[in-house]
Amino acid sequence: MDISVYFEPVAALVSDELPDSPHSRLGHTMLIYQADTPFPELEGIRIALIGVPDDRGVVNNEGCAAGADEIRRHLYKLFPGAWTSGIADLGNIRKGHAVEDTYFALSATLEWLISNKVFPVVLGGGQNLTYAMYKAYANMKQIINMAVIDPVFDLGETSDELNSNTYLSHIIVERPNYLFNFTNLGYQTYYVDQPAIDLMKKLLFDTYRLGVLHGNLSDAEALLRNADVLSFDTGAIRAADAPGNANAGPNGFSGDEACQLVRYAAMSDKLSSIGFFEYNPALDRRGLTAQLLAQMVWYAFEGYNNRKDDFPGAGSDMFIKYIVPTKDFADGIVFIKSRKTDRWWMEIVCGA
Repeated sequence: MDISVYFEPVAALVSDELPDSPHSRLGHTMLIYQADTPFPELEGIRIALIGVPDDRGVVNNEGCAAGADEIRRHLYKLFPGAWTSGIADLGNIRKGHAVEDTYFALSATLEWLISNKVFPVVLGGGQNLTYAMYKAYANMKQIINMAVIDPVFDLGETSDELNSNTYLSHIIVERPNYLFNFTNLGYQTYYVDQPAIDLMKKLLFDTYRLGVLHGNLSDAEALLRNADVLSFDTGAIRAADAPGNANAGPNGFSGDEACQLVRYAAMSDKLSSIGFFEYNPALDRRGLTAQLLAQMVWYAFEGYNNRKDDFPGAGSDMFIKYIVPTKDFADGIVFIKSRKTDRWWMEIVCGA
């Protein structure tokens, strides 16, 4: 499959702004698809950056289509870490005639990358693009866990058209359905009605209020560890740290907490794609939000390069299995501990 047909190169103004430096910046070390270069060969590439300049489907945040290139301007200027994984910027997904065309191009691209063990980092655009990320796994018939960092649940009504406030309900009602579990981190109760909270409980989804995580951010590592997909809404960060979002409020995660959450997620061997959405350059101040998101992407690269090859697998002797007898489960509850990192998992058996 030739995924290059879905892409247009990074604008010259973005890649030409690198400062002179005796030491290489990220923009020097990444393969970047530009107008005067061929589409990157992905042999040896483990991480792929993808921009999606499409804000059709956003709610009250028009202008976020321009976000990807603005984040790149700051990302390219950062110094790389001691990383061994090759990184390529594939450019921007071509905006389709209809938003459904953009969904198709993004999901087809992600399907190919994930199948070829390349970790995609998506820069949106609206958070409705999370639906296209889900469709990539559905096309592969892969059951997934999804984590979303967002101040609300984005459920809407199932009869509503697909947008950044309703994409989750569209994922839930799809048949066949490949969403095994959903986790929301950082929801703010005064933005969420009680029926939505009750529905999340009924569906056995995991939801964690902002205040619970503020004082115990390290707990989020265990919550993110089992996710296949992470979708990060810029509106989950407080407006003082990330003003470039029309829906940002006075409360939310701080900038450093946002970076830590991304690092936790990317360190997981299970995470196979991540997306950053809803950044609106027209509302930013001095590029503060773009700088923060560039640093969050940097931490995604950092986390990926610090993976420990530490996820339970059948027959692995790197893990210790403990079976706790209980009257409610005939085979007991199974806990698994890594010999390498001392991290714990609980085994859940999916019934037919």
